[in-house]
Amino acid sequence: MLMSKQPRTRNSRLLSIVQIIGLFLLLLIFRPIAEAAETVKIGFLLGTMQEARYQTDKARFIARAESLGAKVVFDSSGNNELTQLQQFEKMLDEGCQVIVLQPVNTGTAGALVRLANKKGVKVVGYDRLLTNGPLDVMVMQDSWAVGQLQGAAMVQWFQEKRGKVEGNVALIMGQPGDSNATAMSQGVLDTIQKNPGLKLIAQISHVDWSPDRAAETTSNLLLKYDNRVDAFACNNSGLARGVIASLELEGLANAEKTFVAGSDADLQNIQYIVQGKQVMDVWKQIEPLAFKAAEIAVEIAKNPNKPVESIAKAASQGDLRFATTMPKRVGL
Repeated sequence: MLMSKQPRTRNSRLLSIVQIIGLFLLLLIFRPIAEAAETVKIGFLLGTMQEARYQTDKARFIARAESLGAKVVFDSSGNNELTQLQQFEKMLDEGCQVIVLQPVNTGTAGALVRLANKKGVKVVGYDRLLTNGPLDVMVMQDSWAVGQLQGAAMVQWFQEKRGKVEGNVALIMGQPGDSNATAMSQGVLDTIQKNPGLKLIAQISHVDWSPDRAAETTSNLLLKYDNRVDAFACNNSGLARGVIASLELEGLANAEKTFVAGSDADLQNIQYIVQGKQVMDVWKQIEPLAFKAAEIAVEIAKNPNKPVESIAKAASQGDLRFATTMPKRVGL
């Protein structure tokens, strides 16, 4: 009886070992398949990489989305509407479940949203507010507050440097029709309207947010007003650099002589502030903006049946379908 039991025990142990090894191999085989099934694909499409800040947007968004288990398909459009359309369609073809979009043209990009929705793809607006598209969520800075910060700094500068809030002001705007440019500009205009001593001598848009075009505008204004332009409020840092380039030619790139304000706080503009060429810039908190957009996009992709409103509400802490972060002032 003992002799007959031992082989069966040995065989049982061998069988158990074989079963364990087989189970382990099955886990190794099917684990990548399970992980692949859990991975979601997010498109992140910026309108431009022209400003230095967008390197931060890109890096922070991708890092956060990947940390949450998503694969990111990134591209930028060089401020070209047709290019953005082609890139957007490619992201749809590549199977992106959610696309985070910073539109080149905020007035016409609604067509991209509708195209995505027809294919069951959600769109999260980023940084620039679409004016005619059925966005699922919008993540952006408070652009009007940016203009308000510029306006408040401008009033303070006039008080400190001129002893009174009185002088000629030029509003250097970004892309024509861009909702961010409009909102930022309105923040400045509201300040001007409250201070009757400030005279708005120009309110000019610049295609592609072009610093070169802003430099040309500045040269023309200085010629027209015999260098008597006291303040330039610019919708972004690149436009402010264009203004300063022309002011330098006239010896007016001096924070004691001319008020220049930008937005984005690019490194070169911060250096201008230190050098006394620019008065102030507005620092937008890019990391929380990019992180929030990535978190919302991944959550939507992983939970396609969950109401988008509930995801946006949780992210924005109460403001349905709309999440914002607040800008801060740098300089004066």
